[in-house]
Amino acid sequence: MKSGRTLVSLAQELERQMHSKKDLIVPSQLVHHSTGDDGQTHIIVNEAGNPVRYGVTPLARRQLADKLKIPHSYFERMREEQPVLLDRNVNTWLQSEDDRRMLRTLDGQVRAVLSDRYRRLDNFDLAESVLPILQQLPDVRFESVELTETRMYLKCITSRLTYEMAPGDVVQAGVVISNSEVGQGTLSVQPLLYRLVCRNGLIAADRSLRKTHVGRSLGTEDDGLQVYQDDTLRADDKAFFLKVRDVVQAAVSEASFRQTAQKLQKTLKIPLVGDPVKTVEVLAQRYTLNDVERSGVLRHLITEGELSGYGLVNAVTHYSQEIDDYDRATEFEALGGKLIELGTAEWKGLAEAI
Repeated sequence: MKSGRTLVSLAQELERQMHSKKDLIVPSQLVHHSTGDDGQTHIIVNEAGNPVRYGVTPLARRQLADKLKIPHSYFERMREEQPVLLDRNVNTWLQSEDDRRMLRTLDGQVRAVLSDRYRRLDNFDLAESVLPILQQLPDVRFESVELTETRMYLKCITSRLTYEMAPGDVVQAGVVISNSEVGQGTLSVQPLLYRLVCRNGLIAADRSLRKTHVGRSLGTEDDGLQVYQDDTLRADDKAFFLKVRDVVQAAVSEASFRQTAQKLQKTLKIPLVGDPVKTVEVLAQRYTLNDVERSGVLRHLITEGELSGYGLVNAVTHYSQEIDDYDRATEFEALGGKLIELGTAEWKGLAEAI
């Protein structure tokens, strides 16, 4: 499993961000787009008669392009080659719309451009509610926590529950909680298997809890800009966090853990009888792995010498530790969980590839 930061570091950054971020519900007509000669884009918002200038992150640029139905590749080409044309396009469409948008800002930058129906479930509130729940798990340890530009992750393991895949090959039970404040995924709680021999993490796809970031339209009382207050909808958040507690406990229950572990164990009986190179090529095509990722998975499969479904699952999750991007590394841990859910026909396509 890829290493992250310490719990202390996470808490400090969440505290810092809480005091640095601001959310605006703003009519499109009060938003102006400006691109400098250096290609840096800015969003200027009329706040109570005063123009306030914000930088724009790459993710927010992509979201803005999507909401205005401008192809992202064309948006970026204009930004780099014809900034005046980009501003004319963006501002024309902004001024022609009568809807509202949520602009999520942090450190003076717009980090997300979202619908005014976007439902905030913020990382600080989530951590404050679920960390005490996780800390009450028996013999718990936080194996990896991280806060990226798009998501927060809490991955913890309990050594109380173990299962032997094969002699000397033991997995432990765990749970992963993830959330995105910028529209890049739901808040989710998922079971986790942790393989001791190589520190692989596998995120199970079943028995998960997901909370979408969709709610009622906000700030529609008048035509001006509205700031989304921190205490809005907190009562509903607290009710949801009680559900999180129940799902965390279920994820690390003996019955749930054993069922997931047995699914992984069954892949030991799936021999890879085809060409391992072709097997990984088929895997890469199905799950959109790039050439570097495909080569990395193949290297682990061959090096570890386990030419079975189990070996392929572990090659995927082991390779995740080498990926620099924490979000992408976590996707590989989740890919391991998808593989143990495959049916016979799907495994046959992988195992017999020639």
